[in-house]
Amino acid sequence: MSTDQDTCYLCKEYLRDPVSIPCGHVFCSVCLKTYWDHADHTGSYSCPQCRVTYNKRPTPRRMGGSRHSTMQRNSESFPPPPPSPDYNYAGPQDVGCDICIGKKHKAVKTCLMCLASYCDKHLKPHYESATFKRHKLVDEIGHLDRQICPQHQKGLELFCRTDQMCICVLCTVKEHKGHDMVSAEQERAEEQQRLGATQAEIQEKIHDRLKQMEELKQAVDSLKNSAQRALQECEKMFGDMMRSIERMQQEMAKLITSNKRAALNNAEGHMERLSHEIADLKRRDNEITQLSRTEDHIHFIQSYHMLIAQTEAEELPTVSVNPYFSFGPVTKAVSEMKQHLGEFSNDELVKVAKTVNKMTFCELDESKKRRSIKNACQLTLDSNTAYRQLYLSRGNRKAALKRDPQAYGDSPARFDSLPQVLCKESLSGGAYYWEVDWSGEGAAIGVTYKGIKRTGYGDNCRIGYNRKSWSLFCSDSSYSARHNKDQMEISAPYSSRIGVFLDHAGGTLSFYAVGETMSLIHRFKASFSEAVYPGFWVWYESAVTIIQL
Repeated sequence: MSTDQDTCYLCKEYLRDPVSIPCGHVFCSVCLKTYWDHADHTGSYSCPQCRVTYNKRPTPRRMGGSRHSTMQRNSESFPPPPPSPDYNYAGPQDVGCDICIGKKHKAVKTCLMCLASYCDKHLKPHYESATFKRHKLVDEIGHLDRQICPQHQKGLELFCRTDQMCICVLCTVKEHKGHDMVSAEQERAEEQQRLGATQAEIQEKIHDRLKQMEELKQAVDSLKNSAQRALQECEKMFGDMMRSIERMQQEMAKLITSNKRAALNNAEGHMERLSHEIADLKRRDNEITQLSRTEDHIHFIQSYHMLIAQTEAEELPTVSVNPYFSFGPVTKAVSEMKQHLGEFSNDELVKVAKTVNKMTFCELDESKKRRSIKNACQLTLDSNTAYRQLYLSRGNRKAALKRDPQAYGDSPARFDSLPQVLCKESLSGGAYYWEVDWSGEGAAIGVTYKGIKRTGYGDNCRIGYNRKSWSLFCSDSSYSARHNKDQMEISAPYSSRIGVFLDHAGGTLSFYAVGETMSLIHRFKASFSEAVYPGFWVWYESAVTIIQL
């Protein structure tokens, strides 16, 4: 069994009463219990070795006796149990004391004169001895190598304004001879003033944002009240219109009913008159029948002339009936009214909708936001570095991987085997920001030193896979931050636009998801020893485009 398997990660001693946890790592039972007891108040428990986090405290599983026997020392008896872990020791994320031998304690202060960090114990001479009274102590800081000139191994004391970088005294002799140089303290003082102005500007922006927030809240309240009033008024007016239509319906019903009644009364009068006329005519017909049967000639002649005279003198009026009379025109008129009303209401509704939809309640002024971006830099792709199947367009700001090679000339700077390309511009000493749109199956965005290898498929050529480069790989499901042998999978919302902020002097490289807001995806901390070049890796059916800010 290897030494790593025999040793507890926490106490660095041989495993005693070993237990394992779900991620597979093994610790002394007492060490793990003490470690997780300190995490009880947070409710989150992580593996001390791989940092896998558990929402619920796992139950450790005890290892078998055979493992005990393999971890015995030469003596048959076990050594005494190890002491509880001392959490004053420096962990992976802590700054360790440079004086401690073996396992280091956490540093509490850093001396800028000694260029060393000290724990409480080893810091005492700085407080007690007059030798160190002129030394400057600050809160513990890591990366002390950034305080030392990489070329002369001397403390950085000066600032070269010509090259915008910190230098040591020996740098003034040759590399920066004749340059505009000031002490780091003086440069700090001047930058402190600019920082104050920047802070004032930020505070002013905070004030503006708070004012806009208040205005927006008031506008939202006004919007709610206006919408409520509009709903109530529209409901009332539509109610009035519906009542008006109901009145029209009632008037139309009265019109139909009254006309029907008048027509019926007229018809009934005619029918009654016809009935009387029919009865009278039947009476005469009966008289004529009786007269024709009489044997009295004188009576016949007298009665005949009277009946004939009466019949010829009376002219009965004719009652004509309109067979086409109906209330169909009324129905047709109402139908046309309905159609006109529907067309009119639809036209008016469209007009109202267009008017309301054109009204903008609030919007983000993108052009103003773009103009306010500080440290924005303009980048162009260097065709002399482009892989032969990378097609450059849009003024050498877009790169897409194609099946057919491009007609590039020979260049020792070209990546001959990997689909990569670098920018022409070198970035050094200051702060820089740029944005990139990407699409397709996947792409990597990063920076690299000029000396990255250009030939072959090895990690020494791949941006992000070696000490000379850093990158963020983007896919439609996740991100991956890469540098040297380290790779970190990152779960963050998908974004087709990535913002990159490089603080070369401050030693940070940050990647952001850019949309209506900006959210940090990952930040590298590094000591950049020379200028870097933005670079890209592009997969098939994919492309990257540098945005002009």
